[in-house]
Amino acid sequence: MVVTAHFIDYEWKLHKKILAFVPVTSHKGEYLAKALENCLLEWGLRDVYSMTVDNASSNDTAMVFLKKKMMSWGSSTVRTKYLHMRCIAHILNLVVQDGLKDCDSSVKKVREVVRYVRNSPARLKKFRDLADWLSIEQRSSLCLDVPTRWNSTYLMLQSALTYQKVFESLESDCSFKSDLGNSIPDFMDWESVGSLVQLLKCFYDMTIRISGSLYVTSNTFFIEISDLYCLLKGMVEVGGPVGVMGKNMKAKFEKYWGDVEKMNLMIFFANILDPRDKLEYMPTQFNHMYGEEKGQTFYDKVVAGLVELFDDYSTSASSSVPSVPVPSVSVSVQPTSASSVSVGKPQHFLKSQIKNQRMESGGKKQTELDMYLSEGIVEEEESFDILGWWKINSARFLVLSKLARDVLAIPISTIASEYAFSTSGRVLDPFRSSLTPKIVEALVCTQDWLRKQNTPLCIEENLEELERFEKELSGDGRSGRSLGSTLATIPYLTV
Repeated sequence: MVVTAHFIDYEWKLHKKILAFVPVTSHKGEYLAKALENCLLEWGLRDVYSMTVDNASSNDTAMVFLKKKMMSWGSSTVRTKYLHMRCIAHILNLVVQDGLKDCDSSVKKVREVVRYVRNSPARLKKFRDLADWLSIEQRSSLCLDVPTRWNSTYLMLQSALTYQKVFESLESDCSFKSDLGNSIPDFMDWESVGSLVQLLKCFYDMTIRISGSLYVTSNTFFIEISDLYCLLKGMVEVGGPVGVMGKNMKAKFEKYWGDVEKMNLMIFFANILDPRDKLEYMPTQFNHMYGEEKGQTFYDKVVAGLVELFDDYSTSASSSVPSVPVPSVSVSVQPTSASSVSVGKPQHFLKSQIKNQRMESGGKKQTELDMYLSEGIVEEEESFDILGWWKINSARFLVLSKLARDVLAIPISTIASEYAFSTSGRVLDPFRSSLTPKIVEALVCTQDWLRKQNTPLCIEENLEELERFEKELSGDGRSGRSLGSTLATIPYLTV
């Protein structure tokens, strides 16, 4: 289990640090919660704002346990309501997987021909030679998908389309036709696969966007969900095989994001704290996704939740102000009559009466949140830095900026943490398998802490580099040991 801390410092810089990388002997929620509690106590971290986990049921149990623990550590009931954040990347994975469950025959045919070519080094060499003869630029490796990873299916189909002419040329090969029979894709199959690749590219690009590790993504969470809903709605309206796929995806979408009551409201708070959005578009987005009646109810709930959270921050800020010691002074007290008036001090009788009347009629002092929302939105710019904006304006919004610092640091996916498992695969390979868990943890954590802050994680599988290594290693007669050591250095991340 890997535990990663995300935080924004007082210079408004976003940080990600691996705190622990430990073996887990049980996947029960109580055990996971206890292991996480021990990690936090070792680091002296009791003020935890949120925890982003995947959708395993054991994690739900762990979050219930940790909510109680956070309250015993002094966290307010308002903040603990938003402790559990579900990983958007895992939900997106589930949504797309449901759509691909009933893959049409075209996808299955392409999978079969890819498997046929990759099953033999001789066939793969013949395939590459034919690609060179047809002058096809080999930008991607011919890869086979993994059933549990929809993005691998996308990459397989995308690479197969690049070599469509090569597969069509292989049809003249007698062994190719006899071995595959009716599993060879025809022109219509390739057309169908091409349409599916264009569709899956939208989901793949979304996965890339939400997987960043060095830029704030929590403020884009609701925008991504809204865009995903529009995409699924469009698929359903198209009808046919695409409509069936869209219907299955939409059903899974609604399981997690079809009701605001089931969602962590931090999703919406982060979007409101983006000065380019605030509350400008949210009412329309709610109405579009949930209908006017439900949309208005959900919108009111979100606004009320943000006001409640801001009030909680305001209360904490006022109670945490240190008392300034007042020097002792000698004073003389002279009792005065009721009719006496202090000289030189205006009484403001009329002003006091107006204030009292406004308070009685329901008027209240404008808060920082009210001031922030009343101001106009910031224009969209590609170079806009949301943390830089809050750094400049933190002096105007003392309390609200503290809220923004906590909310904007919330990671919307666990992919940045999962990168640690790829790192460990390069640390603990078959030829360095005697390292103890403590040493592996020390190596992984040290590497992460020493990594430059401006070095992003590469979450796309580096198929080009893998292809280059395959070509180099297939012809130079290296030993199996050096092959394993070389391949262990290739960067990748399972999404």
